[in-house]
Amino acid sequence: MPSSTSSSERLTAADRPGVAQPVPERPVPARPWGPIALSVALIVAALMGLWEWRMRQLQLVPGDLDDGASAWAEQRRRIDAGDVAVAIVGDSRILFDTDLDRFEALTGVRPVQLALPGTNGRPFLQDLAADPDFKGLAIVGITEGSYFRDEVGLMDDALDTYHFESPAKRSSHLITTWLARRLAFLDEAYRLSVLVKRLDHGWRPEARSPYGEVWKIATMADERQTALWGRIETDTFLRDHARSVWTQRRPTSGVPVAPEVIARTQDATREAVKAIRARGGDVVFVRPPASPQLRVLEDARIPRPAGWDALIAVADVRGVHFDDYPSMQGLDIPEWSHLSRACALVFTDAYVRALAEFTPRLQLVADAPPSKVGFFASAPGAGALTDAAGLRPLLSVVQTGDAG
Repeated sequence: MPSSTSSSERLTAADRPGVAQPVPERPVPARPWGPIALSVALIVAALMGLWEWRMRQLQLVPGDLDDGASAWAEQRRRIDAGDVAVAIVGDSRILFDTDLDRFEALTGVRPVQLALPGTNGRPFLQDLAADPDFKGLAIVGITEGSYFRDEVGLMDDALDTYHFESPAKRSSHLITTWLARRLAFLDEAYRLSVLVKRLDHGWRPEARSPYGEVWKIATMADERQTALWGRIETDTFLRDHARSVWTQRRPTSGVPVAPEVIARTQDATREAVKAIRARGGDVVFVRPPASPQLRVLEDARIPRPAGWDALIAVADVRGVHFDDYPSMQGLDIPEWSHLSRACALVFTDAYVRALAEFTPRLQLVADAPPSKVGFFASAPGAGALTDAAGLRPLLSVVQTGDAG
């Protein structure tokens, strides 16, 4: 018996010239599609609501905007759009430790915040030097271990994004920012994929451990106003994790900078300063605080005479180093690298007043708020940040590679 599906019985288009092929039809069974769609929507909304509630329990909040190359490029374009009186470049310390509101209250000027976490500030100073639109004051935040190196660092794509950002990428940033103002669970550091990865605490010996990476330590508002995440001040585990990353998990911690790198850094800085001054602008340096636990490693990498002091002399600039000002001592540095939110305001107050003493480009307004000098002189734990005794063993451990 021939098969009912044999080719001899199947009609094709060739068998029916001039007749259109029939459209296959498949009956759709009757289902309550409206209630099904509503149920799915309710389940998704309930799960999102639960996740949002959980993230807020972990002290994530709407309006904490993720930083990134697009956010940086957005601020960098402000220089293209008009005269900018003050721009800040550097690494995470000047980023975290500058309170833009306090800066503006003191001077009437709101700086453009262009500092980037984990990133060498020198290429961005050179970018300002090459921009004919910038004729203002560049405040360069210096952390020697970051500034005296050839590599750009964590945010090495920021300049490319500023120069060549696609419409799709810019649109994505705008949409993400709009959503982040309303939802806390969009925080990149607490996405489910990130949290799952952190479950691996050394289970795979050959894999890169997520415990060697910096986790969430910052919050960011509009105009890249960044501050230390409040939970770092209260959560012992998160605070100790950040400390271990800074002191034990960085391959260059305590490793001396090569003389040729120092020379290249000095030359590049001097030329950038000259270019900005040739257009009528100026450059000043600021060295934010660090705890004694980190200063041991930073001074081993490049001591102040070879780093800060020599750079100031070669580039012929003025600068504010926190070592030199009593008003910048005894501040709270919870995870040893960045000031608490309250102390960032105190430090901003102190360094802006210091800069105003030697650069006419910053002047205190008549109704400037009173000084914060001594505000944290008796802060809890402040005394522990004034003596590095007993920390030399940490340096030897890190340099020999025995740190965990």
